[in-house]
Amino acid sequence: MADRRRRRGRKRRRARAAGCLCALAAAAGISAVGAYAVPWAAWEFGGTLRRTVDRAVEETANLVPRQETEFPELQITVEEVEGDFYYQQLGSGEQTVYRELLQGVNGMEQRILIHAGSGDDPARVYEYLLYDRPELFWCDGSSRMTVYEDYTEFCPGYTCTEEEKILRQGQIEEAVSACVGGISPDASEYDRIRYVYEYIVNTVDYDENAPDNQNIYSALVGKRSVCAGYSRAAQYLLGKLGAECIYVVGTIEGQGAHAWNIVSCGGRYYQMDVTFADPVFYSSESGEKLPQNVINYDYLCCTDGEIMTDHVQSSEVSYPVCDSEDLNYYQMNGMYYDAFDAQILLQAMNESIYAGEEMFVCKFADPSVYSTAREAMINDLFPRAAQNLAGAYGLERVQYTYTEDADHCKMMVFWNYEGIQSE
Repeated sequence: MADRRRRRGRKRRRARAAGCLCALAAAAGISAVGAYAVPWAAWEFGGTLRRTVDRAVEETANLVPRQETEFPELQITVEEVEGDFYYQQLGSGEQTVYRELLQGVNGMEQRILIHAGSGDDPARVYEYLLYDRPELFWCDGSSRMTVYEDYTEFCPGYTCTEEEKILRQGQIEEAVSACVGGISPDASEYDRIRYVYEYIVNTVDYDENAPDNQNIYSALVGKRSVCAGYSRAAQYLLGKLGAECIYVVGTIEGQGAHAWNIVSCGGRYYQMDVTFADPVFYSSESGEKLPQNVINYDYLCCTDGEIMTDHVQSSEVSYPVCDSEDLNYYQMNGMYYDAFDAQILLQAMNESIYAGEEMFVCKFADPSVYSTAREAMINDLFPRAAQNLAGAYGLERVQYTYTEDADHCKMMVFWNYEGIQSE
């Protein structure tokens, strides 16, 4: 007898989206006269911060003579940063500020002099720097600024002391070595991307309360993080493996801020969300636990169209177009169906059963094919496959759980091989 348990839809990650993206805060203070605590997010607050700072500058910038300020020699060269994605989005003056900030935080300086005055936006440049550089795990994203007419004293916030930074760097390097040691140096570019995708899912747990959850230390060493930590860890690891990976910011519709990645493979760009690769389906309505080693491959090397079913990219920068389907995981692994054919699907399910696989996954080309297949699979194919399972293994009772993902035109069925797994 087949016992069918149904789970409708895919579990929405409302808890996972909240708090994913670090909200950088800048406090603008002018000389010793006063300070203004202002949350900074360019796409939300528009010109609010700039107008506040400009008024304060006009009133107090003349308290410290300009000639008393000496800028340190800028040793970060253009060649060291010219390949950084967000660096390329900046004007030439902002690029200088980017290099000044990088040099300062590399040395964990408490006060960094930068060539940005009352009409500039150094907080945005600093945000871009942290998007480009996941290795800056000791920067917490916050800052305080004293803004003058033609320069700024920039004071970044740090998560640890210099001694702790050295210790943590060593721990990160050990974690990277453990990861990199698990893949052949001759692996293809795609295999490296897929390896990192799976490695992070299999080693990191999502935890909104994890310490340092906006940086790579939380994911690579603490093994607990949120989307910022997941995405920065992917960016860092792929960088170590020689693959280009961009940190992307945006939102999940109706749920809040989120971060993910865009990767380059074979000269083309693809969307990738390691956070959403974690198991989506946790248990059936009865409380039965589903397999915990399930990985969601909808977000591995997918297109803009695929990921935009539930993601919204920030429009502040122009991200690379991702429109190639040649690395679609389901197409590459025989799980993709352009049309509905009951016999082909049933045969594929039976083959997975004979192989002892605990689940069967099928993805359809469009909502129309999915809708047709869904009805037939629920009412006919799943029960018939369950009967075949019972006959193949001599079972009196077969239990299975299926899941539906209409957004991604995908169905999954999990087989319970009762009385077999303990043999």
